[in-house]
Amino acid sequence: MARKSLVGVVADELLDRIIAGEFPPGSVVPGELELSAKHEVSRMTVREAMKTLEAQRILSVERGRGTFVTPLNQWGSLEAVLRAASEGTNDAVAAVQLIELRRMLETGACELAAERISGQELSDLQGHLEKMRGAHESNDLDAFVKADLAFHDVILHASGNVFVAVLFEPLHRVLEARRAETSAFAEIQEHAISHHRNIAAALESRNSNEARLAMDGHMQQTLDDLKTYVLDPAATRRG
Repeated sequence: MARKSLVGVVADELLDRIIAGEFPPGSVVPGELELSAKHEVSRMTVREAMKTLEAQRILSVERGRGTFVTPLNQWGSLEAVLRAASEGTNDAVAAVQLIELRRMLETGACELAAERISGQELSDLQGHLEKMRGAHESNDLDAFVKADLAFHDVILHASGNVFVAVLFEPLHRVLEARRAETSAFAEIQEHAISHHRNIAAALESRNSNEARLAMDGHMQQTLDDLKTYVLDPAATRRG
């Protein structure tokens, strides 16, 4: 893998500081002189790093006023948004919107999969479901998350639509982080197992409408559990 340029390194470090909340949305980023001293690089390097973030719509330059951090929903870099969703502190809005995205894509994928899923893939779903049950009983969080992700991955590929699987690939890291956060609650694991059982049954019946409804029910339960057990209710209302 090629090494990042110094400009890229500084841009990443600035993004890290933004995601960590040091520079919240709407705030002014320090000037080139201060940033060059902080990151121990030249002002030219800082200028180019800031231009990189500006091109991704993470920063916005207002002539005569300064450089400001833009709101997350205006960022133009999927990678940066995913980093914010997985590493950001208490970003309730991003967590909810991630489930909304999954709901839009996975319900459709499940509907397609009902018509196209193979016998082997149905067997794989049951295998992952059994692993989820076993991990729940043995209190093995890592194994539970792994089996949960694998269950959904089978459905995405069973949809037969190459774009669905490709779109979800960049989401894997943030989904893994979120699953580990939510699945730490035994109640959420129980809900997930129940809904996964319903999804598997709907797919086995090859009923597209039932499969869509089963996945939609799972997404709604996931959203409800996230708000109930993980997120600050006041934060979700502000979102």
